[in-house]
Amino acid sequence: MTTPRYPTTWDLASILPHPETAEFASVLEEYKRRLNEVADKSDRLAPIGDDARINAAWLALLQDVEQLESLAGDLSSFVGCHAAADAGNKLYRQTEAKLSALDPLRERIATNLEFALQSATDAQLAAWAKTDRWLADNRFFLEQRRKNAAMRLPKAQELLAADLAVDGIHAWGRLFDRLSGELRIPIMEKGEVVEKSVSQIRFDSPERSVRENNFYAAERAWSTIADSCADALNHLAGTRLTLYRRLGLRDHLDMPLHRNRLQRQTLEAMWQAVSDRKKCLVPYFAAKARLLGLPSLRWYDTQAPLPQANDGGAAAEVTYDEGVDTVIRAFNAFSPDLGDFAKMSVEKRWIEAENRAGKRQGAFCTGLPTLRESRVFMTFTNSFDNVSTLAHELGHAYHSWELRKQPLFLQDYPMNLAETASTFAEAVLSEDRLNTSKSRGEKLSILDHMCSDAVAYLMNIHARFVFEDNFHKERLDGEVSSSRLSELMLAAQKATYLDGLAPDGWYPDFWVSKLHFYISGLPFYNFPYTFGFLLSTGLFALAPEMGREFPERYRQLLIATGCMETEQAVQSTFGYDLSRPDFWNKSLDVVERRVGQFLELAGS
Repeated sequence: MTTPRYPTTWDLASILPHPETAEFASVLEEYKRRLNEVADKSDRLAPIGDDARINAAWLALLQDVEQLESLAGDLSSFVGCHAAADAGNKLYRQTEAKLSALDPLRERIATNLEFALQSATDAQLAAWAKTDRWLADNRFFLEQRRKNAAMRLPKAQELLAADLAVDGIHAWGRLFDRLSGELRIPIMEKGEVVEKSVSQIRFDSPERSVRENNFYAAERAWSTIADSCADALNHLAGTRLTLYRRLGLRDHLDMPLHRNRLQRQTLEAMWQAVSDRKKCLVPYFAAKARLLGLPSLRWYDTQAPLPQANDGGAAAEVTYDEGVDTVIRAFNAFSPDLGDFAKMSVEKRWIEAENRAGKRQGAFCTGLPTLRESRVFMTFTNSFDNVSTLAHELGHAYHSWELRKQPLFLQDYPMNLAETASTFAEAVLSEDRLNTSKSRGEKLSILDHMCSDAVAYLMNIHARFVFEDNFHKERLDGEVSSSRLSELMLAAQKATYLDGLAPDGWYPDFWVSKLHFYISGLPFYNFPYTFGFLLSTGLFALAPEMGREFPERYRQLLIATGCMETEQAVQSTFGYDLSRPDFWNKSLDVVERRVGQFLELAGS
């Protein structure tokens, strides 16, 4: 076996002492002590207003909070990385739980700050911000925190809810992590049954029998924990709905819209444009089925590589070294700055990509505020989908890299804009591969990947959104059974895929296995992916006409994501109004054009 040129495991030792050491225990204990101290101080401070002494005390406390939040980010990322890389390690899970148990202290500080800001008038806040450069630099953060107060219960109830969340909503999220991390899927390989973790199961094999076997083996394994997952999903949603009702929110979308700094009109404009235009993907399904020699596609066929990929086209498998080289080359072609960043990330061992048992499923990028670094987690199983995942996560890391010199509180950006940076990086990769491809088979394979991505964002993610939307509506009347959840998922898939798959080719139990439904800290985790994909697609379409100016304009957008509302960030850097359909249709024009190219090459 050839030794990879690029490291496939990450460096965690340079971040903090190992979680099993006494040194780490000391760091954690000191963090806890300081957190308690600052939380107690925040309890005693009067609201912000005209009293210069009180305002000065809040400034000093906020600067302490900034340091603590930086350490909190380091600790959360560090322990989360260890836990993801070794899902069965009980110590790591216990340490995650210990950190989670300290979150109510952070929530207490945030609550006290937001209520203190809520009572200040616009004039008082503006006057206070002028008294110190730190305050002036963090003005957007202060204004956002004041808005957050409108999304909070009365102070005493808010603090109680934060305490209860540790063993409530967040515990249900951790339960899913444990169940999915421990789940093993028996697969027949070379006459022997091999148990694999969920992250090792592939649905992109060129052999249909392998895809089918993997799909049904995974479906059977996930079904053994379906009722427990239904419990977790019901209690996650039930907790949120109870809070929303007490807050007097319009519905279950108010909070995710607020979290994404997004107007409802913008979300509705996006989904309407998607619904109006995605019918162009249905002929793609038919053409791909024909190329695969099938009457129609089933769920597990949608990611299958085309036969042409093995005949003068792109390789059905790609090594990690080849994948890294492809990403770096593509990024360099767009911007040497982006290419240099990707190369640095790989060489400094910021990436965990090794294919081994015991890792959690999925992929993520997490930041380390103190070091101004990131870490990327994935499992590379030698497919071009993995190469796209690598580009996607490095897009996140580049976003954080561009924000590293901003004040800590202005390095936080909403998820929909986070997914813009990641899907933009995927667009850079795909376009470069298409432009440098040397054969019809290779071009067809790349266009298939592009169209498959469009299916994922415009149909799969839309199905998740419709499912969650309908589930939350039904959950208002009580718990929803696992069988009913499957019915809701099937209906959502058929509606959003426009019945484009085989009549019996759906995946009603998809809700059981999808990690994104179980993330306790972020409600409606799914729609930001579609938002990011369409925003990045539309922006990337502007690159040729803007020329050399574009990379810098894009960099400015990334910086704006930390200090502006979503619509303002795009308007101020590229001049588009996202609440109107024009921009979204510009993005969907690109999708339709790529489908047309695919159909032409496929001979449809």
